[in-house]
This record gives sequence, structure tokens and C-alpha cells, in this order.
Amino acid sequence: MTSTTAVPADPPVDLWSPRLRAMTVGSVALVSLLAFEALAVGTAMPTVARSLDGLGLYALAFGGSFASGVVAMVASGIWCDARGPRPAMWHGVAWFVAGLVVAGAATTMEVLVVGRVVQGFGSGLVSVALYVVVGQAYPEQLRRRIFAAFAAAWVVPSLVGPALAGLIVEHLGWRWVFLAVPAVAIPAALLVQPGLRALTGTVATRPPAGALARIGWACGAGASAALLHYGGQQRGALAAGLITAALAGLLACAPHLLPAGFLRAARGLPTVIGLRALASAAFVAAEVVIPLMLSRERGFSPTGAGLVLTVGALSWSVGSWIQGRIGSPRSAATLPRAGLACITIGTAGVASALLPGLPVLPAVFSWAVAGLGMGLLYPSLSVLTLAQSAPAEQGRNSSALQLGDSLAAATVLALTGAVLAAGSSPGPASYATTLAVAAGCGLLGLVLAGRVSPRPAT
Repeated sequence: MTSTTAVPADPPVDLWSPRLRAMTVGSVALVSLLAFEALAVGTAMPTVARSLDGLGLYALAFGGSFASGVVAMVASGIWCDARGPRPAMWHGVAWFVAGLVVAGAATTMEVLVVGRVVQGFGSGLVSVALYVVVGQAYPEQLRRRIFAAFAAAWVVPSLVGPALAGLIVEHLGWRWVFLAVPAVAIPAALLVQPGLRALTGTVATRPPAGALARIGWACGAGASAALLHYGGQQRGALAAGLITAALAGLLACAPHLLPAGFLRAARGLPTVIGLRALASAAFVAAEVVIPLMLSRERGFSPTGAGLVLTVGALSWSVGSWIQGRIGSPRSAATLPRAGLACITIGTAGVASALLPGLPVLPAVFSWAVAGLGMGLLYPSLSVLTLAQSAPAEQGRNSSALQLGDSLAAATVLALTGAVLAAGSSPGPASYATTLAVAAGCGLLGLVLAGRVSPRPAT
């Protein structure tokens, strides 16, 4: 048997129609919580490591969560295709909440790392299940709007998450960065529950073929990603050796988790997922270097450099809002091309901050253009993924989309760290190299964007 979903006779025309209102509120709230926790933990972790005397496990607290999330994305895709999104969603929320409680109550760094691994597994389950919910609960004409709402749900945590986490750490203690989130996560999941119940139809009686093998490859990719994360924080020959081993592991495992033809940009879904990975690599590469470049080359304070990143987050939201309200594009490649053009121009333009004779404003404007491109691109690629997925493959393809994104970001972060650490200290050459790589990723995506549509059947 395969999954089936009943389509209502009169599909709603608005995200806030009675049938979708609770689903929309709950889903957006869950995305916001995942975003807040991802951003807030980075602010709190230095205090956590000092409090628990666990600086030696600092990197593992991040890498372990990332690795378990990779495994969970694949597992969630398999689960959603076999049983619908409801079980994966509920288990994801349960794992997420349990991990937060374990981390918040930890008395040693080892226990906190365990909590982070559990939390990351829950996040991976939920993130893929939410995409399948969109594919099954929302009519096609509303999908770009709900993905725009998901993008906006990242913006507020981007703006206030680190500052709010800092206030919580200072006035309530670091434990509440973890322990306060379940109070909102559980009600949000309850809002989604009625809509999830309506999506449950006939389901497969056994896991899809090759499911266990995919889980094994996911474990290998997760371990390689964690090693890549750890290696990116080291220096010298050790860093080079760890990064090389991690990249070899990813190259061995990732092709088994991504669509056939991904590495050669085959038409249709492989290119859609490849563009998401390239865009993520481009944006992350530029984002990680901007604060360092502005502070060291232009004398910006940490707050000032952070405000520049905020400009990109806001324009990302604007781009998502725009793409959600325009009519049907002339072709499937229109929005991806526009987004990748903005990303390419924007990340290249950020390098103008390296020219002492120019004001910083052009670089700030360029970063806004890059953020606008991400807002145009990300929801459109999510919609194309669902449109090119059979109902029984929405989970697998949604997990591949997010997996490619995550692995590309992890890879470029590690390589960027290696570039910045190559000399005695980061300088204009290393910044320019990183931004050139970012713009190059965007340009490659722009060249490939016309391949997002499958080849017409003959």
C-alpha cells in the first residue's frame, strides 16, 4: 500500500482560513522555536561550557546536534512516506523537548552533549515533517505563501534571539535557554494535531525498499559532518587531516541520500536540490566572514557588524514576502534565476568593503541584495521540490532538500575556517578569497537554474 491524502472539494484560498488557521499558527510557531534554539544556544554555550567545566566538549555540543539532525532528516523522510507526517511530527517534538530538558538539567558537559544530540534528532524529524505537511495540507497556490511564512519565522529569532538569550543567561541562568522553550513547543504541536489527524490515510505496511541502507548512509554522513565541524575548529595539519577525512566520508555517503544525478545537475529535482545547496554555501560563506572583515578592516564594533547581518535577514524576509504574492512565474526557472542573480551580485559586492577609498554603505546594500535573493530562492525551490515529488516521495525528497542544504553549509563553514586560519591572521586576501567562493557558488547556480524543470516526456 502507498500513502494517500484526501483533497478537500473546496481548497482554502488563504493561510488563515478556518481549516488551515491552527495548522498555520502551529507550524510557524514550531519553525520559530527551532530557529530560536539554533541561534540562542550559540549565545549561551560559552557560559555553559565554563559553568560545567567542559570546554573540551564545546565543539561536540554543536557537531553532535548537527550529526543527529542529519540522521533524523533521512529517517523522517522515510517515516513520512511510509506513515504520513503525523508520527514523525509528534516523535520529533517529543525528542526535541526531551533533549531540551536533559540539556537544561545537565550537571556535566557530557550530559549536556547527550541532550544536544537528542534535541538535534528531534529538530531533524520536525523540519522534514513540516515540509510534508505543506505538501499534503496546503493547495499548490498557497505553498509559496506558507514557505514565506516559514522564512519570516526565522527572521524574528535572527533579530532578537541572541540578545534575548543573553538576557536570559544574565538574569535567569543559562539553563532557562533550554527549559523555557518546551512551554511553547508543546502548545504549538497541539495546534497542528487536528490538521495532522486529517492527513492520515492509507499507509504503507512496511518501510520503503532500501530504508535501512539509507539510515546507514545517513549515519555515515552525520559522523562525517560532525568530524568536519570539529576539524573546522582546529588548526594546522590536524585541521587539514580531519577536514580531508570528513570530506571523503561525505563524498562516499551523500550520493546515496540525494537524488540520482545530483552531482551532474541532472534536470529536474537533482538540480533543484543542487541549487539549494549552492545558495546555502554562498550565503553562509559570506555571512561568516562579514563580521570579521568589518571589525578588523573597518573598525566596526560587534554590535555594528551584527546590524549588517540583520540587514540581510530582513531583506530575506522581504524577498520571501514578494515571491509569495506575485502571480505564477512565466517558467519554473524565473524565481530561482532572479534569486541566484541577487546572491551572486550581492556576495561579490560585499567585497567592496575591502577597498579603503569606498564607504561601507555599498557593501551593506550588497548584503541586502544577497538576502533578497535568498528570500526569492528558498521558498521557490521548496515549492518545486513538492511539485516534482509523487505523494509517496514527498518525505524522501524534502529530506534530501534539507540535507543538501545542511551538508553544503557545514562544508563551506569548515573550508572557510581553513582559509581564514591559513595565515598568521585573517587579512584582505583571505576575505576576498572567501567572498569569491561565495559569488562563484551563486554564479554556478545561476548557470544551472534553467535545468530545474524535468525534461519533457517524448
